[in-house]
Amino acid sequence: MGNEVHDGLDATILDRLYQVIQSRRGGDPTQSHTAKLFAKGTAKIAQKLGEEAVETVIEGVSGKKKELAAESADLLYHLLVLWADRDLTPAEVWAALERREGISGIAEKNSRKND
Repeated sequence: MGNEVHDGLDATILDRLYQVIQSRRGGDPTQSHTAKLFAKGTAKIAQKLGEEAVETVIEGVSGKKKELAAESADLLYHLLVLWADRDLTPAEVWAALERREGISGIAEKNSRKND
């Protein structure tokens, strides 16, 4: 397997997915997995995110690139559902990342301890 390039695909897909997730709020849980997650509440959404994180770690260690990509997609989806559930927009997360850009990880972590 080489490095695959998918023309036209970039991180903006996360913003588009977030909009789809938002559109499922209050939807029919029998017709939409996302609506079903929202109906079950924040704790269940967070639990699913944790499960997907563990599955992603397992695939990361196994070295299977295709499976890691699939689990990473599941992880990102559930993370976006949690953000939507907590009324956190991707733009707010992107801004937090931008504030950290160019700062060493150690310096950034130490700055949070002083807050």
